[in-house]
Amino acid sequence: MAATEDVTESKLLLAEYDRIKEEQKTRIGFRDNLLYFTLAASTAVLAITVQSGRAQLLLAAPVVCLVLGWTYLVNDEKISAVGYYIRDQLGPRLAELSGAHGTVFGWEIYHRDDASRTTRKRLQTAVDLFTYVALPMICVTAFWCSPAVPPLLVIVSLAQTVALAVLGWQFLRYAER
Repeated sequence: MAATEDVTESKLLLAEYDRIKEEQKTRIGFRDNLLYFTLAASTAVLAITVQSGRAQLLLAAPVVCLVLGWTYLVNDEKISAVGYYIRDQLGPRLAELSGAHGTVFGWEIYHRDDASRTTRKRLQTAVDLFTYVALPMICVTAFWCSPAVPPLLVIVSLAQTVALAVLGWQFLRYAER
């Protein structure tokens, strides 16, 4: 009976906070490494293409960027969702339970009020769009400009272009968060 008396709603909420902050931290590390991995993989595709002289290999870059870009975007959205949840749900519930006079988990709000935040968010969006959309579109365009472009691969490249446009739109859509 004593064990159940030690379990309070506040303790459960604090344990939840610890777990979701750990998840957020892990996702941030993973997301940030995706950017480096994408640049390395794209560089490898370009190097192999130049070395082999086979322009159709350029179409591997959009595939890499689409898969890793979508993964990056999903992780970024989950990172933001954790912050929203803490600010909008968890913090207010803990403040109510504890009778706190003020914001609980103030960092979740404080760091969003930085005067340079909007500029940083815009610059990060530009970096994301360059890495995951512009770079692979440069590869697609280079493929289109190469001699002897097979019609089937033109269709593939057009599908990649549409997919990259959707990914770019998603980056812009989530950039406001």
